[in-house]
This record gives sequence, C-alpha cells and structure tokens, in this order.
Amino acid sequence: MDAAAYQAFTTELTRRADADGRFRGLVALGSMAARDYLPDDFSDHDFFAVVEPEHAETLRQERGWLPRADDIALAFRETAHGVKVVYRDGHLLEFAVFTLEELSFARVNRYRVLLDRGGVAARLEEQSRMTTQEVQRTASDDAWLFGQWLTQVLVGLGRHARGEVLSGRARLDDAVRLFCLLLARHVPAPEASLLDGLDPLRRVERVYPATGGELARALEGDSPGLARALLRLAARELSHVPAFPRAGVAAVEARLQALHG
Repeated sequence: MDAAAYQAFTTELTRRADADGRFRGLVALGSMAARDYLPDDFSDHDFFAVVEPEHAETLRQERGWLPRADDIALAFRETAHGVKVVYRDGHLLEFAVFTLEELSFARVNRYRVLLDRGGVAARLEEQSRMTTQEVQRTASDDAWLFGQWLTQVLVGLGRHARGEVLSGRARLDDAVRLFCLLLARHVPAPEASLLDGLDPLRRVERVYPATGGELARALEGDSPGLARALLRLAARELSHVPAFPRAGVAAVEARLQALHG
C-alpha cells in the first residue's frame, strides 16, 4: 500500500469511528502513528479502538465498521481484545478493541490519538509511562543477558549437530534477539531513538547498518554460519562491556570448531 493509499485508509477509518457513537477514541500505533518515522509500502495499520463498554464485544466480532469491509479475505480473533484482518490485496490490520478502563492492559510506546471523546489521551499517556517503567524494571542485568545469549548459541549448535535442525535454529534465533538487546544497550548510534523498546529486532539494520546487515546476511545462511557471525559480531561490538564473557566465548568457539570445522 503506497503512502497516499495508506493515508486515505487512515482518514477513512478515523471518519468512520468519529461518525459512530459507539466509539470513544481511536489511537494509531507504530508506523501508523507517524512519530519518528513514517509508514512505508510495507506498513500495517496498527491501532486501538476505544469504545463504550456495552459495544466492545460486538465491535470485536463485527467487521462492517472497517473500511473496505467487502475486501476482507481473513479475519480472526488473536487475543481477548485483539483482532487481525487481511485484505485481498495483502494489507494487514492489527488492532485491539478496548474500553477506556481496559486500556490498562495495553503496552504502548509510539502512539498518536486520532479521536478522543474524553479521557483517551490522558489514559494513553499514563500507559506509555507505565510501559516504560515496566521495561526498565524488568530489564535483566548484563551478566544474565550475556549468559543467556551465549548458552543459546551453544545449545543451538548442539541440537543442529544432533540433527534437530529446527530446534537448533530456534535457539540461535533467540540468540539474535538477545544480541540485539545488548547492542542497543551498549553501542550508541545517531538514530538509536528509532529502536523499539518492545521488539529489539525492529529497525536494527537502519540504526546499525554494518552490524545489522552482517547479521541479516548470516540469517540467510545455515545455523553454524549464524553462530560464527554472532560470536564474531559480539567480540567486535560488545567486548568493551565489563560483563562480556571472554572465557565463555572462547569455549563456545572451540565447540563450534570441533563440531563444524
């Protein structure tokens, strides 16, 4: 969906919500919020529909309030509040229908209030602050993150060598996520504000072009190659961190050499 079509969809969605007395607010999320970065041809529409309590369940089940409802190819209930919709042209909606009180279940970072009939902006500001505090409170220390990262690499290599290729790759994929968490924590970058505190893989290639590009290329290869890339990139980018596990990395490198040459 190009920029003009994307904006037209947002405008129509907002118009429909504003004309429907069951809605109390509409909140754009992620790229739809157009904060820090704009939606592109690959962006989905992510939003919260804030509705009156007596209409919440109906609006989770109905599709007629959405733009182009006749073009919907797939719609399903993802969570108690959340719905995913796919149109025939492949465009995706991910949204949740909340009452004002149910917004307390939401985790938000980037958002923009498109419609507010009272209390929505204030509640979202509170939830954004609480989300930030939760992320900071539950952030693991460096020793734990490095330990988890390195042992995921080690277990992934072992399972791959055993013939459990799928399970081994899943462990290495988690090691990629942990590496990106550590990268964001310890390697400053001019565009670091574009990173997503709720998903450490988002926009890594843009913020860290060289490292992100190398990692992306390694992900296209086999698991031993991905493990080598993770160990190499960690030594290059993160060895300055006091908790960097030098002896552990050396042990895993030796194991990799023994298993895969």
